[in-house]
Amino acid sequence: MAQNRVVRIGCVGVGGMGQIAHLRNYVAIDGCEVAAIAELRPKLAERAAKRYGVEKVYGSHAEMLDSEQLDGVVAIQPFDLHAKLLPEGYPRVKHLLTEKPLAVSVSGGRALATAAAEAGCVHMVGYHKRSDPATEYARQVIDTWRADGRMGQMQYVRITMPAGDWTGSAFSDLMKSDEPCGPLDREPESATGLPAETHKKYVAFVNYYIHQMNLLRHLLSEGYRVTYAEPSGVLLAAESDTGIPAVIEMTPYRTTLDWHESALVAFETGYVKLDLPAPLATYRAGRVEVYTDPGGGEQPRHEWPVMPPVHAMRRQAENFVAVCRGDMPPPCDAAEAVEDLLAAEQYIRLCTGH
Repeated sequence: MAQNRVVRIGCVGVGGMGQIAHLRNYVAIDGCEVAAIAELRPKLAERAAKRYGVEKVYGSHAEMLDSEQLDGVVAIQPFDLHAKLLPEGYPRVKHLLTEKPLAVSVSGGRALATAAAEAGCVHMVGYHKRSDPATEYARQVIDTWRADGRMGQMQYVRITMPAGDWTGSAFSDLMKSDEPCGPLDREPESATGLPAETHKKYVAFVNYYIHQMNLLRHLLSEGYRVTYAEPSGVLLAAESDTGIPAVIEMTPYRTTLDWHESALVAFETGYVKLDLPAPLATYRAGRVEVYTDPGGGEQPRHEWPVMPPVHAMRRQAENFVAVCRGDMPPPCDAAEAVEDLLAAEQYIRLCTGH
């Protein structure tokens, strides 16, 4: 595929996240054209198209897909719409990006991953933390250490994610609308097979902490299973496929004007620490600390490599354009995203006894 060819993107949904986390990033990427918007709310669609310079506006995703030749579609919808909405698009587009999680239920996620594969559609799931320059750098260090053994074996992974201000005032210029969307076909609550109250806890957990479930697998570079769920909901313990212990600390404390998300990946003689900014913070990557202790009388070293001023949502958009060009595989595809739903269900069942 020609490297200088313009990638044509269509956006399905320009509500809050559709505008702020996605549309405004794609229109700013060289070599990418947002060719069309599909939105059920016509006034909002026209306002968004005018602000971001998009020529074509459609009242539904079906109209857009029937009318446009697109390299990729960015479909930013509530995740309980995915199981019903996305199968219509898979046969009609080669590349698709949605927000996390893949679906509500494990069965819904598996059906989507299967349908995407059968249609030949590459479905990239928007775990933007994988695209943060700091995460990319940390993963390179981890992969190098695991390959050459210089720091010994990986010993432990810890992720801490207090609740805090995840928006960073990003919605201050959001275009809003009181137009109705009409009835929407949602994945039924019964799909999870959980009792009603447990289902609510599961959906709340998936909506908020599924990013950390996914990041844990990314940093481990392998799968894992949940082994313990502390009843108050503060601690999740897991064990990787090769026996590496890991924990996710979920809101051990709260912040109001800040965001304190971090990860520690420990080896026998070194570690990588990762601090990530608020999800919608702009022009700011995370921070990485690399500690090595070679022993033998050598001085241990701390390094803080400087990351480029690129935020994760922008880098994710750049990565999806590269996926559409065929330059790289998606950082996380639908098949892998099913594993997050499985791990989340394991956690909720352990936590609630269901």
